[in-house]
Amino acid sequence: MLTLDSVSPRVHTDPRRYPSPGAVLELLKPVTWFPPMWAFACGVVSAGVNMDGRWWLFALGIALTGPLSCAGSQAVNDWFDRHVDAINEPNRPIPSGRIPGTWGLLIAIVWSAATIAVGAAFGSAGLIATCIAVALSWAYSAPPLRLKSDGWFGNAAVGLTYEGLAWITGAVVMLGTWPSGRVLTLAVLYSVGAHGIMTLNDFKSIDGDRQLGVWSLPVQLGAERAARLAGIVIVLPQVLAFGLLLFAWNRPLHAIVLLMLIMMQQILLPTFLRDPVRKALWYSGFGVPFSVLGMMVCAHAVRSMAGSAS
Repeated sequence: MLTLDSVSPRVHTDPRRYPSPGAVLELLKPVTWFPPMWAFACGVVSAGVNMDGRWWLFALGIALTGPLSCAGSQAVNDWFDRHVDAINEPNRPIPSGRIPGTWGLLIAIVWSAATIAVGAAFGSAGLIATCIAVALSWAYSAPPLRLKSDGWFGNAAVGLTYEGLAWITGAVVMLGTWPSGRVLTLAVLYSVGAHGIMTLNDFKSIDGDRQLGVWSLPVQLGAERAARLAGIVIVLPQVLAFGLLLFAWNRPLHAIVLLMLIMMQQILLPTFLRDPVRKALWYSGFGVPFSVLGMMVCAHAVRSMAGSAS
């Protein structure tokens, strides 16, 4: 079995001394910024605060969760994956030499520091949430922890960062303090659901992960068992949210809408379960968006309860 230590770092040489702006943008992967920015927006909505005079806070928070926090985590991940990428994806910015020397590490450090600095602008609660997110991004990719090497821990770290902490940060930005118990509950539930969503990304690389000693859940459990687990982990938190909306929080209309979104996912799920390796990305593209929409439904439900006891 191959390990990171046994992989020859066949990184291309390049005479350039500085990375090009295009290579830096590619390293920061703007396509990955949407999930935390969406979760942040859900947090803003769920806070139930009037947006008058606060739009600049919303814009700064979007920059914090997407172009700063998420982008920095992508730079961290690519730096510590550079030896593996030199084999699997040699055209990426670092192994191709388009980001030469230790510039990849420097960018990761600078982006992480900028993330913490902006997070501090939102008070102690915002700073704490931001520091946790940055710490998890480094723990996910960097040794000695390198949480991504195990699907249980790695997926949990990403789910908590991209969904839960981003949602909480959105509420903190608007409120100036920690949000209500309802907001925290939804953030935790959808963090758990994100664990299953992250598993969907691992089916495409089962063989490579097995060779490189990356214990993703499809490697640990096999494709069929991991697919069933992912389906349960994605839908169960939504079912719990439905129960809270209907029975605990007295929001039947929001609950009905959420139930319809859950049912749409269940209609598509059997196709994924029949052939998880080939249909994981298909389900991620067509089924997961219904879960994402459900986040905002729940956020609006909590917003409608603003001012009531949590």
